[in-house]
Formats: sequence, C-alpha cells, structure tokens
Amino acid sequence: MTIPTYEQLMLPILKICNDGKLQNMKGLVTKLSDHFKMTEEERLRRLPSGSMTYIYNRVGWAKSHLIKATLLESPSRGSYKITEEGKNQINSNLSEINNKYLSDNYESFKEWFYHKPSKDEKEIPIQTFDSNTTPQELIEISHKKINDKLSEEILEVIKNCSPDFFERLVIKLLQAMGYGHNLTDAGKVKGGVGDGGIDGIIDEDKLGLDQIYIQAKRWQGSVGSPEIQKFIGALTSHGARKGVFITTSHFTSDAKKVAESTSGTANLVLIDGNELSKKMIDHNVGVSVVETYHVKRIDNDFFNDEVY
Repeated sequence: MTIPTYEQLMLPILKICNDGKLQNMKGLVTKLSDHFKMTEEERLRRLPSGSMTYIYNRVGWAKSHLIKATLLESPSRGSYKITEEGKNQINSNLSEINNKYLSDNYESFKEWFYHKPSKDEKEIPIQTFDSNTTPQELIEISHKKINDKLSEEILEVIKNCSPDFFERLVIKLLQAMGYGHNLTDAGKVKGGVGDGGIDGIIDEDKLGLDQIYIQAKRWQGSVGSPEIQKFIGALTSHGARKGVFITTSHFTSDAKKVAESTSGTANLVLIDGNELSKKMIDHNVGVSVVETYHVKRIDNDFFNDEVY
C-alpha cells in the first residue's frame, strides 16, 4: 500500500470523526495509517526537507480542506470534530470526497481553493495544475497557499493569548517593521486600567521627535465606527497626530470611512487580522523558517569570455 494522497484521506477522516469525539492530529495520523494498512517504512517516510512525515503532512492538508468546506471544525486549537454538514455527507453514502466535489458543492471551499488573481492575472486553481503552468508559477502559488494557511494558524494562536501578550506582540511587530529602530525603550505598552484609550506608543524616529499611538484589540467580532471614534478622541486628548489601530478581526465599512475622514487632522492606519498575520510572516515575528528553496538562473557574466 502506497501512502494515500490527501484527497484519499478526506472521507476516512470524516468517518473517524463521526464518532462524535474530539480528535487530534496525532490520533488521526495513527488511525489513518492503520486504516490504510501502511507499513512502518511508509509511516516514517519524511518529506525531502525532513521537516515532517508524508502522512502527517497529507492528513494536515486534508483536514484543512474539510474545515474550509465546513464538514469539519476546530472548536479549540489542535482539536477537531465533525459538523452537522459533515454527518450529512457520511449519511449520504459517498464513496469518495475530493477537491472537485468540494468545489462543486461548497462555495466557501471554492473561494478558498481557487487563487484570487489581480486584474492582470488569469485565475488558476491552486491545486489543479496542468502543462500550461510553469514550475516558477507552481512554486509561487504553492508558497502563497502555505502562507495563507500559516496566517490562519497565527490568528488562531493569537486569539488564545492574553490581551497583555497581544499588546506586547504589536509593539514587537512594529519594531520589526522598523519603527523605534529596535531600541529597547522605543516602544512602550500602556494598556490597562486608566490607559486613556491608548495601548502603546512607539517612536517613529531614533530621536523620538515623533510618536505613533497604538490601539490593539484582540476581538472575535468586527470593529465598528464607535471604536474608531473613541480612538480618535484618545489621540486628540494626547495631542497625537499619528495612530494605528490593530485588531485580530476586521473593520466594518463605516469604521474605515471614519478612519479616512481623519486625513486632514491625523494619520490613522487600520490593520485587520488578515494583514496583521501577513505582516508577522513578512517580518518573521512569531514564526520561524522551516525550509529555504533557492531558485537559480544562469549567470551570463560567468560565461562571458571578455570577463577573463
């Protein structure tokens, strides 16, 4: 028996989870390895990078696909259970679940599964490649997919952290982005009782001649215009001209309009959860490099006879 593909794992994962109990990755990998009668060598076979086993990697991706299709859910970090929709699929006596089936039946999965291109790009399914897709495109699209998954995991972890930790994280991120110039006293957390609506302050320049005031909200729901107006009021009371409002969730359209209306008196930047996690990845905050792939090209100078 060869190692099953992640598509071949989808239906068995649902069947395992159909007992109503919470499952974890370790348990799923063991049960699926037993289900497919995998040999010890197959269970231990690792990716070329050596970072994880093939079966662990494929179970992880199959699980993510099922969650995007709302057939599986994660009530807490590292635990998974079947949804009512997932149970309906089990009861329908399906013989197989694959990407095509999920794309045809679940809009949430289809939107996630397909690459959303810019206006100058054509739409390419992320995991459906043909001869028209170049190796370079494969690398870049796959890299984007991996980072999108990582972004979701980052937000999941942040939402389980304390508000104090989140405020410190925001300061670290802004320092990593170049604000405060990584000086130990260039970023200050002010959150807590009596913070005056300001969670932190960071110097914009080395001399501290200008400062950016920070509001950090570790929220589940959307941030509306009242919260933005309160922050603007706090900026005004401190005589501040620059502010950044960072949240783990998202901003309503009214909130964005209120922020834009301050352009004449103050500069206010809104960073939602999606942008926050991506900035953390870009600036290596809370993440580490697992593997590096070097894409090389011919060095024309080397082959130029006139150089020697």
